Amino acid sequence: MFFDKRSKTVAKEASETLEGAVQQELGAADAETVAIVTAIAGLLGSIAYADRAITEAERDLLVAALSGIQGLDERAAQAILRSLTRHIVAVSTLERPRFTRALVEFGDRELRYQVLSLLVDLAAADGTIGVEEVNMLRSITTALGLTQHDYNELQRRHRERLGSLR
Repeated sequence: MFFDKRSKTVAKEASETLEGAVQQELGAADAETVAIVTAIAGLLGSIAYADRAITEAERDLLVAALSGIQGLDERAAQAILRSLTRHIVAVSTLERPRFTRALVEFGDRELRYQVLSLLVDLAAADGTIGVEEVNMLRSITTALGLTQHDYNELQRRHRERLGSLR
């Protein structure tokens, strides 16, 4: 079969589950806020899982990043993380373009730059920024409407952790 409808169903379930968890934790937040926070959580999860394993350091930074969003505390961030990790494969592959589109649509350049900064920091959290993470970060940079210069500027803080330079 050339087209498998199941992949769309899996992506929809993963997205709705993550979005549902964000909505539940944000309470009465509007749809735009839920979309932005869902996108940030999804992209953080994507970077954490880029090398196919989420380390404890990455989990800690992911929770800290989500806890820093207005309206979320550590308990809420942990709940979102649980939802995210349950469906991480679909979220990190099939849904990533939707997350970047949401940030382009609803977020200004400064927000997108801050999100990219979080993603670069998360990629470095386990001590090495691997090739898979670099490739995904570059792809996300472009999808967010940011430049290679923006990415280079942010990754410079972690230059010693770039796996390709070791």
